[in-house]
Amino acid sequence: MIAVDTNILIYARREELPEHGVALDLLKSLAEGRVLWALPWPSVYEFLRVVTHPRVFDPPTDLDAALDDLASLLRSPSLVLLGEGRGHFRELRKAARSARVFGNLVHESHIAALCLEHGVTELLTRDRDFARFAGLATRDPFAGT
Repeated sequence: MIAVDTNILIYARREELPEHGVALDLLKSLAEGRVLWALPWPSVYEFLRVVTHPRVFDPPTDLDAALDDLASLLRSPSLVLLGEGRGHFRELRKAARSARVFGNLVHESHIAALCLEHGVTELLTRDRDFARFAGLATRDPFAGT
């Protein structure tokens, strides 16, 4: 199963970003496809935090527009939402220790642990920090564009 990181959601929402078209096409393909794909819950919240933040985007995305984007994705019958289960702490411990996380990397370890807990085979992301986590394959869908 493929999972999508926050930055893909942000690029798909913000038309002024050079990655917008590729990200939007990617999300549409996943959402309309039959193959299971996943969104970690922390990425959903981080998307809302970033796109609505007035110090990040001028103007920021309207909260209702961002929530509508998410609602559209959540209607995808092939979407799996990744949340913490009973084995989450075991995966968090392994991910955090293998990557020697600290500070801001704790957030990435949360997403990595969720992906590993749920059997994600590949995380689509532009964030190179995820390469630190043993057992989690990553791919930058914008490489070469």
